[in-house]
Amino acid sequence: MPGVGLDAGSAAHAQTAAKGPSGLPLPRFVSLKAKRVNLRVGPGRDYAVAWLYTRSGVPMEVIQEYDNWRRVRDAEGTEGWVYQSLLSGDRTAVTAPWMRATGKQEFINMHREARANANVVARLEPGVVVEVKACNGDWCEARAEGVGGWVAQDKIWGAYPGEAFK
Repeated sequence: MPGVGLDAGSAAHAQTAAKGPSGLPLPRFVSLKAKRVNLRVGPGRDYAVAWLYTRSGVPMEVIQEYDNWRRVRDAEGTEGWVYQSLLSGDRTAVTAPWMRATGKQEFINMHREARANANVVARLEPGVVVEVKACNGDWCEARAEGVGGWVAQDKIWGAYPGEAFK
């Protein structure tokens, strides 16, 4: 599963990412801007549609660039090409998508402050998409269904281990 079991070398790579032709880092996280987005098997409208996303805000990892096309990967590991204007720099994340396959009823706590012993303001199921406002390397300030708080960074797919941003 992408984002799971990354070692320190992978985290360092994410922090010192190479620049793509756009001048932006590769890899990087983005989100879907449009409500309907075709994921194509190649970088162009002549390529077949492999998947249709029907929700805006879904987090994607940009892993390659070609002209105005971006090769992306979703939280399930599905890869394909999306036209760049359908992507947004707004950060979102999926809560612990790797936990969905276990079948256990586990929840991810959203805390009032960025610490494990802070009050819990929400309990999120694995697979919930959250808006990410900032990350400090250990915790991410997030919002889901109108509730804001802090989620442990290692419990989401949408921010690299140790990544900090505002």
